[in-house]
Amino acid sequence: MTKLPLSLVAAATLALSASAQQGVPSSWNAQRLSAATYLILDPEIQGNPNLITGEQRAGVLRAMRKDSGDAIKRRYPKATITTDASAPNVIRVSPALVAPSALLPWSKLTARLTFALPEGPKVVMNEQHTLLTVWQHQADAANFVFDRLAQKLP
Repeated sequence: MTKLPLSLVAAATLALSASAQQGVPSSWNAQRLSAATYLILDPEIQGNPNLITGEQRAGVLRAMRKDSGDAIKRRYPKATITTDASAPNVIRVSPALVAPSALLPWSKLTARLTFALPEGPKVVMNEQHTLLTVWQHQADAANFVFDRLAQKLP
């Protein structure tokens, strides 16, 4: 059996405690999410918008929309991704990237998925990566960051 460093165990415990305090809804479970219908909303790039050109930004936003939905579908193959905003009981997903202040290999990029459940509550999931890590995935960078987030789903 592998022993985890104490700092990792403490961090995981704090993360679970924070989730419990925020009141993750009881409907946030694998059974429900695996068969749900998801609507991917317009993605956002937050933070420093001047790090990439307008053309690059448009390409990143397209990839974020497609790859966030694809990541959910890979996690839950029976889930449905819809474009119908009036679909009943749809979970609205808002993908976001928070850009760092500078383009340095060690700067952190935060990927975020916000799930707005039909019954009202929102669940926010975040994952940070260095720019070097994201850059190493090149054309698959959005797939990489959103797959990592989807792996955290129940």
